[in-house]
Amino acid sequence: MTIDSSIQKTVMRRVKTIHALRAASGGAGVSVLVLIASLYLIGREVWVARVLQNMPSSAHIGENLRFIAGAFAHTEFAVQALTLLCAAAFLWLLREIARVLPTLLPASRGSF
Repeated sequence: MTIDSSIQKTVMRRVKTIHALRAASGGAGVSVLVLIASLYLIGREVWVARVLQNMPSSAHIGENLRFIAGAFAHTEFAVQALTLLCAAAFLWLLREIARVLPTLLPASRGSF
């Protein structure tokens, strides 16, 4: 049985921090930049407040999905491409977070 020393704990904490920062500066950082840029450009092309005003106020999911599909289909190609780019960047960011999150959480010492 080994006892973790304070030096070992400090070194391992720093290794985990560097590993998390390295992962964040890679794909996650790029996806955040792409997400922010695409949202900004969508906001420049579309009057988002008017789209939200025209959205059905009911809680019926089918109605809202039909409205979103219709709004997407009747926009310019640039807005459609930016929307797809935004969705892809968001999904990539979720993937990167899911990949890095286990390294940030403390390891469980016991079994269930």
